[in-house]
Amino acid sequence: MTAQTIILIFTLVIYLIIIFVFNKARIKYAGGKVGKVINLILVTVCLLFVADYVIIFDTAVDPEVLETIRSLFRTAALSFLAYGGAKVANS
Repeated sequence: MTAQTIILIFTLVIYLIIIFVFNKARIKYAGGKVGKVINLILVTVCLLFVADYVIIFDTAVDPEVLETIRSLFRTAALSFLAYGGAKVANS
């Protein structure tokens, strides 16, 4: 196993724990501001997950294209979190 594979497995475990915990919290705290914040966190984590794991296509796609896609997903995650957080704060 390479170091990159070990890091990807470790981050996969962390992502799965975050998604599992916040999904359980979403069920418990449905509705209201807390529910909206939990949904924001879940969508952000899912977008960051996709950004981190776009690397599995490294044999089929040019590395520059992969880096662009990765940057777009990271930007989308942070933008979604910022915009959603502003909306929740104003409500």
